[in-house]
Amino acid sequence: MRKLNKRITDLAVIFNLLDTCHVGRLGTVSSDGWPMIKPLNFARLDWRIYFHCAIEGEKLDDIRRDSRVCFEVDLPIAYVKGAPENPCRAKYLYRSVIIRGRATKVEDRAEKILALDCLMRKFQPGVTFAGYSDDKLDITGIVRIDIEDLSGKEDLGKDGLRKQALSALVDGGPLPAVLEWP
Repeated sequence: MRKLNKRITDLAVIFNLLDTCHVGRLGTVSSDGWPMIKPLNFARLDWRIYFHCAIEGEKLDDIRRDSRVCFEVDLPIAYVKGAPENPCRAKYLYRSVIIRGRATKVEDRAEKILALDCLMRKFQPGVTFAGYSDDKLDITGIVRIDIEDLSGKEDLGKDGLRKQALSALVDGGPLPAVLEWP
């Protein structure tokens, strides 16, 4: 990372971002050598990322060919308006995480259920579900990314702007917020 002052060093902040963002982007290399990025829902468990998919398809073909993947999530926190006399003061405040790891299609039934439970807890918290039928488990692909490296980056602004950005995070309102320079 070029700007070390933007690095997130608190692992709790990074894990919180992974646990609260609903969409991540999976990067693989396609059969023609071009990078491929796909948005998907995911859940984190310890140092693993799980997502579900079809039992066959482009993502799985890419992973079988080369298990190295990149995974990214970001949280747009605020857009800071530029002034009419100085539009270059416009700024975007954010947090993001980039993961490098190895992806594997999960075949073990118990791990598939664990992954689906993680996804359901994340996307429908507080709801109790019945078990998963064997016919549904048979047609549901699950992929695990074992995290080998992760880095977090943020720009929350400085001074009064930072205070507004942190307040927007805590308030729970819709993001990105639209802020004015203090």
